[in-house]
Amino acid sequence: MVIGRHLHMGMGFFEQLFRATAMDEKISGVEERALGLLELIGIENVKDEPAGSLPHGYQRSLNIAIALATEPKLLLLDEPTTGMNPVETDKLMEKIKMLRDEQGIAIFLVEHDMKAVMNNCDKITVMSFGVKIAEGSPEEVSSNEEVIEAYLGR
Repeated sequence: MVIGRHLHMGMGFFEQLFRATAMDEKISGVEERALGLLELIGIENVKDEPAGSLPHGYQRSLNIAIALATEPKLLLLDEPTTGMNPVETDKLMEKIKMLRDEQGIAIFLVEHDMKAVMNNCDKITVMSFGVKIAEGSPEEVSSNEEVIEAYLGR
């Protein structure tokens, strides 16, 4: 998490080289911000665990928290719920919605879990073999004949 904040540390070469007091204060601030992001995502209880030893759902949440450390205006998420069970998927999608609604971060989500998409997205674009076949609200997309044929078959 701390590494994800490196863009916002504002440390010069000599501060890093001589570990100036100002640098120690900056590092302390970065560590506080990192813990705040873990709390925001809801995984502060595993803050001292190695990332590789975390369960899959926690790792996916940690990936999002690390991305948030860069203070993005737009968060690009490529299949964040892959490998998750329905409960984990619902929890992660709630966090993603919170980031959009409460933190004001635009979310661009690529996802194949249609329940997650339909329950959480305002606007959906559907692609089939690299071609856009539909775009609109969840209601519009779910009733689109091309989408039904492409993804459910006849």
